[in-house]
Amino acid sequence: MSRPRIVIVGAGFAGYRTARTLSRLTRHQADITLLNPTDYFLYLPLLPQVAAGILEPRRVSVSLSGTLPHVRLVLGEADGIDLDGHTVHYTGPEGEEGTLPYDRLVLAAGSVNKLLPIPGVAEHAHGFRGLPEALYLRDHVTRQVELAAAADDRAECAARCTFVVVGAGYTGTEVAAHGAMYTDAQVRKHPMRTGMRPRWMLLDVAPRVMPEMDERLSRTAERVLRQRGVDVRMGTSVKEATHDGVVLTDGSTVDTRTLVWCVGVRPDPLVESLGLPMERGRLLVDPHLQVPGRPELFACGDVAAVPDLNQPGQYTPMTAQHAWRHGKVCAHNVVASLGRGKRRAYRHRDMGFVVDLGGAKAAANPLGVPMSGPAAGAVTRGYHLAAMPGNRVRVAADWLLDAVLPRQAVQLGLVRSWSVPLESSSPEVARVPGGPERTGESAGAAGQHPDGDEARNRPGGQPANEQPGGEPANEQPGGEPAKNQPRGEPAKNQPGGQPANEQPGGEPTKNQPGGEPAKNQPGGEPAKGRPGDEPAGSQSRGERAKRNQSGSPRASGKPRRAVEAAGPRPARGGSGKPGKASRASGAGSAGKRPTAPSGPSRSARPPTDPGPEPPAHQPPPGPDIAPGPVRRTDGRAAEGDT
Repeated sequence: MSRPRIVIVGAGFAGYRTARTLSRLTRHQADITLLNPTDYFLYLPLLPQVAAGILEPRRVSVSLSGTLPHVRLVLGEADGIDLDGHTVHYTGPEGEEGTLPYDRLVLAAGSVNKLLPIPGVAEHAHGFRGLPEALYLRDHVTRQVELAAAADDRAECAARCTFVVVGAGYTGTEVAAHGAMYTDAQVRKHPMRTGMRPRWMLLDVAPRVMPEMDERLSRTAERVLRQRGVDVRMGTSVKEATHDGVVLTDGSTVDTRTLVWCVGVRPDPLVESLGLPMERGRLLVDPHLQVPGRPELFACGDVAAVPDLNQPGQYTPMTAQHAWRHGKVCAHNVVASLGRGKRRAYRHRDMGFVVDLGGAKAAANPLGVPMSGPAAGAVTRGYHLAAMPGNRVRVAADWLLDAVLPRQAVQLGLVRSWSVPLESSSPEVARVPGGPERTGESAGAAGQHPDGDEARNRPGGQPANEQPGGEPANEQPGGEPAKNQPRGEPAKNQPGGQPANEQPGGEPTKNQPGGEPAKNQPGGEPAKGRPGDEPAGSQSRGERAKRNQSGSPRASGKPRRAVEAAGPRPARGGSGKPGKASRASGAGSAGKRPTAPSGPSRSARPPTDPGPEPPAHQPPPGPDIAPGPVRRTDGRAAEGDT
């Protein structure tokens, strides 16, 4: 008799706990597969400390293979689920497609950034839901303070030193509190020439900071923020965002180069494509975390609307505390559905909350006992150490070192602004230039170019396979001809879309002195494409949508997310894998394995060319240090290149 196959989608708090508990309960009597875009579990509550330089990124990343030895890890992004065929369709990190058959399926895909229909937010704001976003924010804040310190113009200095955080919940409050301490420490070491100091703003439409908290603790948190110089404005939010600043709902304008979006989250759109009963974007389940009418399907965490048995008619909130407990109960019920043990209904006791405000300051409510000050700080850090499934000693060591040693404020340069777009539904994985493209309804709704951020950041906003003049590129940056282009045709990589062997006026080039034919570039350099260009041939989002509507067995309405992890990996060319149901705000993937560009492009010379050979090709730049500034549609350099 074959062993039952259990597939878990997502390795957040709920998915990770489910996998770990199932591994212990089944005792090698079931095949457990965990599908996740990254190879780590991310401990989200400590992400603000990563952005502030207190903790190293790996401290909040727990290895899945190292802590789940009896669970098969599959790296990929779920594109759709065939409920009748009991199959999960996914896309791997390099664009390959795959399927996972199952006997029991656990949906624990988590949540994504919640976008509001505010002009400019998707283009100019950055979320705070993943490791790449935290790393980018740390680099960006460090860079702005350093540039402001060297600026002579007071207006420019003020704009660079103003940091706006939207959302005064747990995350936004911690980001503002830790960020103010981080920038103050920078300025103490390197005072600004204009004598100005960093300014942090915390905005929210709510009447008070962290309205979920006890009112007394909420006032305590606001007092700590104001003591650190944070400009707390309740009842106010952003009306419009631009690259120069934000317009607030009260009519005022704030010049800034930094907008951090911590408004909230929404359930992962994967569950919306299943056609099952929903409750405010969450999949309805019974108290046993099982989908009614689908005995093989379970859901837990933020994607599941779990009845709150302590408050009839209500559902458990979308918190890490509930997701962690969901995972344990879900694992027991999955095993019970296979004939071992009894089912359990999800019941909980509120353990309270903890909010780290930096230094010795914190606000906590353990078991309903309100606390603040150093005592709350000790409780907060003790809770995090107990809740983390790994890296406890390393986290404690970083805290100790931060208390006795000065914090290093340096740019790592590992993550660029275009790799962590706000509308990304998988923020814990960043894109690299030339990697699989994002497509999805969020990008279109937010005014994004369907070809992703690379297209938006090019001069004029043209996609990678078009020149400013609208002509398709005949040759890719790697020197390979584009699709349907005969070899030997001149490349159109020159400005304005003219062939390399013609002048802008359309006249053929004159021979150089000595009878040598003219080279493409001055000095005989071969023609080169723009930095970040990708091969042509990407399939548009509309073409994929048409195919999804033509009877594909996979669930539709789920745009793919990017599955390229941040780090020094070579850029890949090619994107636009056709056919799959796409995930909201996510990345499309190439139908074939992308290949790295082989070098600069060069137009073909006449067969009888007696001229000298062009200089040797220069090696293509790596993905972390771009050869030149990535340009925005407004003509300014992108944030990662200022």
